[in-house]
Amino acid sequence: MARQSQAEQMRKGKGFIAALDQSGGSTPKALKLYGVPESAYAGDAEMFALIHQMRARIAQSRAFDGSRVIGAILFERTMDGEIGGKPAADYLWLEKQVVPFLKVDKGLEDEAHGVKMMKPIGGLDALLKRALDKGIFGTKMRSVVDAANAKGIAANVAQQFEVGAQILDAGLMPIIEPEVTISIADKAEAEELLKAEILRQLDQLPEGREVMLKLTLPTVEGHYRALIDHPKVMRVVALSGGYSRDEANRILARNPGMIASFSRALTEGLSAQQDDATFDRALDAAVQGIYDASIT
Repeated sequence: MARQSQAEQMRKGKGFIAALDQSGGSTPKALKLYGVPESAYAGDAEMFALIHQMRARIAQSRAFDGSRVIGAILFERTMDGEIGGKPAADYLWLEKQVVPFLKVDKGLEDEAHGVKMMKPIGGLDALLKRALDKGIFGTKMRSVVDAANAKGIAANVAQQFEVGAQILDAGLMPIIEPEVTISIADKAEAEELLKAEILRQLDQLPEGREVMLKLTLPTVEGHYRALIDHPKVMRVVALSGGYSRDEANRILARNPGMIASFSRALTEGLSAQQDDATFDRALDAAVQGIYDASIT
């Protein structure tokens, strides 16, 4: 019953997905923006403990619940930890009615043919089983498009859907994320190639299967409408990709049918030095702005 309710929330719920899945590579920057310099910790264990405290503080805030935040993507260490004295995924769903997802990729290969493919995900089947047992609904995996290179984009999308099939076989919902870098000169052309490849892969999915998509906010308004309306797509969500929160919200609002899945844009303006009341007000303003853009 829980998974049916979660699927319904993902398919039709009003709101957005919070990306709380900073990895080892992006955690130092996320902590610095949160007011925690690298001098405040020694080694990975202390660093990950501090980022977990930040994520737990966000999740436990009065501003964070399923009325506006319909899902949250977790880092593996967060899934294995606790929030509010409960396993993280249980806390999110049972206490906040927020659907839990898990980041499963292990980083990126070097650039080739204008893309950065995902590194091999060792032990994925075991991780997926553990995630399912812990109450995780779905997964997220990121690769990158750095140029409008047809060969590279086709390989990138094919890899995403291949791993996505493995995730579906395990009983989880994959969020497929081939991010287009926002600063490239041929971004619009890359997005045209990307849409065509995703449509081709979607049309090859067996009947009864569906995926979610996480895509860079497009250059051309409404560019991903065919993906939003596709019967094998549960939801299309948008990453902020380096845009400020205000700019990301403006672009998102011009793309009806897409909802946000922001990371840095969500935590913009939050600080470890804020007292709880100030923190909650700042998070509430961020959540409301992203929510409004997502339901436009």
